[in-house]
Amino acid sequence: MSPSCSGSGTETTTRMSLSRALIMLSVLLGISGSVHYYFWARLVRDTKLPPPWNRILAIALVVLAVLSVSWILLVRFVPRDIGAPALWLTFTWFGVMFFLFVLLVPADLIRVLTGLGMRVGGSAADPARREFMSRVMGTVVGVGAFGLSGMAAYTGLRSVAIKKVPVVLARLPRALSGYRIVQMTDIHVGPTIGQTFIEELVQKSNALDPDMVVITGDLVDGRVSELGKFCEPLRNLRSRDGVYFVTGNHEYYSGVDEWIAFLQTVGIRVLRNERVSIRGQGGFDLAGIDDFRAGDFGNGHGPDLSKALTGRDPSRSLVLLAHQPKAVVEAAENNVDLQLSGHTHGGQLFPFNYLVALEQPFVAGLHRKKDTQVYVSCGTGYWGPPMRLGIPAEITEIELRSA
Repeated sequence: MSPSCSGSGTETTTRMSLSRALIMLSVLLGISGSVHYYFWARLVRDTKLPPPWNRILAIALVVLAVLSVSWILLVRFVPRDIGAPALWLTFTWFGVMFFLFVLLVPADLIRVLTGLGMRVGGSAADPARREFMSRVMGTVVGVGAFGLSGMAAYTGLRSVAIKKVPVVLARLPRALSGYRIVQMTDIHVGPTIGQTFIEELVQKSNALDPDMVVITGDLVDGRVSELGKFCEPLRNLRSRDGVYFVTGNHEYYSGVDEWIAFLQTVGIRVLRNERVSIRGQGGFDLAGIDDFRAGDFGNGHGPDLSKALTGRDPSRSLVLLAHQPKAVVEAAENNVDLQLSGHTHGGQLFPFNYLVALEQPFVAGLHRKKDTQVYVSCGTGYWGPPMRLGIPAEITEIELRSA
């Protein structure tokens, strides 16, 4: 290919990427504007707030609407140290937005049903009563949303707890009963999670003196060039049988091949549709597969459980690492003993867990699909808002027990 053709192709690709970015930015601005207009209409206009509060809140909502989209630019083009305060504000506002929306929708439903009831009953609408009810509902929604946000922020930012989970495996050798696996997942090193958090996780994991450590995907939200230095402390993880990793969907948004190479440099083995023997003849097998949606990204990635299990001795117990719980459907068809997953964050913010349940067969905890057990961690970090409501983060200590 001639240099001119190569340059032309690069310019075309750049223009296409810029066009897609502008389209995405326009769509996000439209969505953000609509949501913030809804907040203004219900919490400012309908409540008839007096000056200057009506103007102050209107201006604040406009600023937050713009900020809610500008995080994309902040993450990409602004140095982390400079953009950190704006990113913290933006992602915290995302959490407040969630609770405002969750509370406003049923409040609007009540208002609509009340209005319909009055019409059916032949009662005339009373403007004064309507204004009073709007103010009451606006106050309840505002206080409730910020109250829930405060509770969620406390849970999301406090020290990660250790959750002990015993699991009985029928084929596990008695000599290995009590074998302990530390699972971490969905850490999401990125805009608001950095090196200090990783150092805390390493310290807590090492204090458990585990037989094995596994990280079941979504470690990062950004490129190695941006976040690699924050993940360096992972090289200090200690266990008798090694540290293993499988990809999550967020690795594929963040330069998956670079991250796989990086993790190998810090002593973490990435299992890509492969199986390893743990403790030799008297032990068990550990397998790991690519993320459930990895095939959408090309580059030879994609889950292949049959490849991972080729040549497997069916008499040996098998533990599978798979980021998304839905992989358990195929795991159950292949006589996997235990699958360890994450991805769901347990829902992270109640009642979002009910929506997650529409997409995944299991949201949190230990479950069974045929003869296969699956443990779904609620996650070790958080994604987006630095908040968790009713669903705390966890470092999971899984104790395998023989039947």
